[in-house]
Amino acid sequence: MKEASVSETPTLDPIVLARLTGRLGDQATISKLCASLGDVFAEFLPDMLESELGFEVAVSYAGFETGKYGPLVEGLGGAMAFCDASLRDWCDRFTLICDSPMIITLVENMLGAVSDSIEDPEPRPLSKIELDLAAMMFDRISGVVKTAVNGANGFEPFLGPAHNAETRKPADDGSDDTFVAMVNMAVGIGPVLSTFHIVVPQSVLLKSNIAAPKPANVAKTRVEWSEQLGEQVRRSKVTLEARIRLEAQTLDTISRLQAGDIIPFNETGDVRVDVNANGRNLYVCEFGRSGARYTVRVKDTYGSEDELLQHIIG
Repeated sequence: MKEASVSETPTLDPIVLARLTGRLGDQATISKLCASLGDVFAEFLPDMLESELGFEVAVSYAGFETGKYGPLVEGLGGAMAFCDASLRDWCDRFTLICDSPMIITLVENMLGAVSDSIEDPEPRPLSKIELDLAAMMFDRISGVVKTAVNGANGFEPFLGPAHNAETRKPADDGSDDTFVAMVNMAVGIGPVLSTFHIVVPQSVLLKSNIAAPKPANVAKTRVEWSEQLGEQVRRSKVTLEARIRLEAQTLDTISRLQAGDIIPFNETGDVRVDVNANGRNLYVCEFGRSGARYTVRVKDTYGSEDELLQHIIG
């Protein structure tokens, strides 16, 4: 007696299913929506940044890419700053990305460098202070997104912390498989050309009504930006290192040193200590002790307050 065959229910192609459920759009529609968002940034962001920063910034639409979130974002490589964001009544998760040369150049200009004298910086992971400043740029970019899309009902974007691509971990909620579109923007600051990106789920983009923000939405003035920049820098934590000169020794002596051996300080009076951050000397100090803790007392600096800030950030 033959066993009854079990009929198999045909499975629907995932791409077809995504299109039918509104999670994936056709290229023509996505292209139009991305270009509209790119045009808003190109029209609005340069004037806003120039009025705040005091130097010329060129912004232009540089096309778009589509795919699944994880592979698309990973394809950008390293030396990028990321910020995951949400906007109530519009999108639960969209991502803002700036390449590191953009932030490095922005910092140098804000600290008084002349645009034409700045060389194109090498891409690298950003320092803690630079990430703090990247967060300010993400705030401006998200503000343009907010005013460009309908349905947000006046809610403010919620921004996660700015972080380097090198520290980013894959999502464990399956969102890396979401179909997204990535809007690419080119930014020119003096001779330096850099990029930023906005990554939005296609399911959200397909429902969006994108329109240019009104001039009344212009944000902070240059003075307010500069004050916020200075405050952000001053609140950032910096790791300090102290170097003490020791008495010169022969290579033969150094090669024979054992645990418990003593090397005298170079000075017999007040012991000079050079304190630095990020490899830059900041202060001349003297070595001392307060209770059970060893300390250093500042005796002199290696420059003015502004020069010290530039040393630390650079």
